[in-house]
Amino acid sequence: MKLFWKITIIYCCFGFTCLVHSQENSAVKIDFSGYVDLYYLYNFNQPTALESVPFLYNYNRHNEFNSNISLFRTKVSYQNYYANIALQSGTYVESNYANEKIKYLNEAFIGVFLDAEKKNILEVGILPSYIGFESATTSANITLTRSILAENSPYFMAGVKLNRLISKKVSLAGIVSNGWQKINKPNRKALPSFGAQLVYKPSEKSTLNWSTFIGDEPIEDNLRTRYFSNLFWDYKWSPKWHTITGFDIGYQKKQSENNFSNWYSPVFITQYELNKKWQTALRLEYYQDKEAVLIGSKQTLGTSINFDYLPNPKVKFRCEAKYYNANEPFFMRNNQLVRGNFIITTSLSFEFL
Repeated sequence: MKLFWKITIIYCCFGFTCLVHSQENSAVKIDFSGYVDLYYLYNFNQPTALESVPFLYNYNRHNEFNSNISLFRTKVSYQNYYANIALQSGTYVESNYANEKIKYLNEAFIGVFLDAEKKNILEVGILPSYIGFESATTSANITLTRSILAENSPYFMAGVKLNRLISKKVSLAGIVSNGWQKINKPNRKALPSFGAQLVYKPSEKSTLNWSTFIGDEPIEDNLRTRYFSNLFWDYKWSPKWHTITGFDIGYQKKQSENNFSNWYSPVFITQYELNKKWQTALRLEYYQDKEAVLIGSKQTLGTSINFDYLPNPKVKFRCEAKYYNANEPFFMRNNQLVRGNFIITTSLSFEFL
């Protein structure tokens, strides 16, 4: 935590310097935003391990009041340049950044518009992931907790992203990074990883996204090539109905053979707005990873239902009931492995812009 406070002090000094400079030069624009997400989770298997479920990184502490993520972000813009820096803390950070030396920076990147029409954008630094439809901030997601596929694909990346707006409906991005959700490279022999993102928005109601990844993954002392594809369709059928359908598939070269291990996961989520202050959502998902490339469970079926109360646009109170069923004993209960796991999660979040 000493490092966190050092970064906080530097961050505050940076913000104060920018504020003073902005008073001297009105062309500089500074925006502050933040997010606080508090939660309580009860796992009916009553696990004794610190993390409630091995393959979850959000909302993973059993029978404990805690902060999943607390986030404070500053964006500084000047002419065709901008810089984002965001501090973070919480149980999500401790779990998802366990192998990173830099834990408390959620974002730290510089962007530049390469043309006057702002159709070409270059961003360099620690960036949000270009893969998937769920982020670490609950208010941006339909469900309270994350899908298994979201928890086991990158939330962040460190590298360079070049995005081109081909038309009003189509954009294409190319990404070069340190690897699969890596700020620090654990193996210096690994080549840079490459990715692409194609986004098609036929209307304001519909978004079709296809993201890909190829890179070397360090397995013990070896490097194994990983290929990955994420496809999802986000559609708002009406002011009340909202659905997301997604599919992940990945391949990774085996350690002792030239063959590939593979995993895949379909997911379907639908949300219904009961009224302006109440929402409900249902999620159905399946994850198959027979050779335990990413998660220990070979086949897992997940279902969840949640209810959300929105007293105002900035605050959300959410409650979710979730059940996992594995094809073989995987979850721990009373020091024994069982196939099922039932979890209730509540969350209170506040977002300010």
